[in-house]
Amino acid sequence: MDKNKPSRLYFIDKKEDLIQAKRTTVTLDGRDILIIYHQRKFYAMDLQCYHAGSSLELGDIEEINNKLCIVCPKHKYKITLAEGEGLYKGTDPADEVPTPQWFSKGIKQRVHKVTEVDEDIFVTLSNCPGRVESDYYQTEKGRAQLRKAQELEDAEADVNADEDV
Repeated sequence: MDKNKPSRLYFIDKKEDLIQAKRTTVTLDGRDILIIYHQRKFYAMDLQCYHAGSSLELGDIEEINNKLCIVCPKHKYKITLAEGEGLYKGTDPADEVPTPQWFSKGIKQRVHKVTEVDEDIFVTLSNCPGRVESDYYQTEKGRAQLRKAQELEDAEADVNADEDV
């Protein structure tokens, strides 16, 4: 993201409408964003999972290590809603008795600021410097990869439908 570009508030919708919808996707300044309302709070993040570009829109929300996370429906990657941190469960081989625990992969998914003003909800796109892995799917190359994957998936579905007839 361009840290020199001034931040801008984008109007999303009325608070009540977003609460009822629970999840909404929008494109802001060419960037696909998922807005989530969960446990009386709004979150915004890049729509495509940092791992392989799958949509997070239908991902389950789970609490992991006292952090709310969205779980990618395709590959089950866990991403914190507030920070965009990737989490994984593993063991420390140095432990005498390896006990599975949650570890951080660091920030992998770009999150954006949600602001409420007079019952209206706005999003400010993150302008944090440096690359975050989910940025890739906001580029033309990343979008082309997503389109190609969708075409292959659609073709496979057509073949499977033909076999069922």
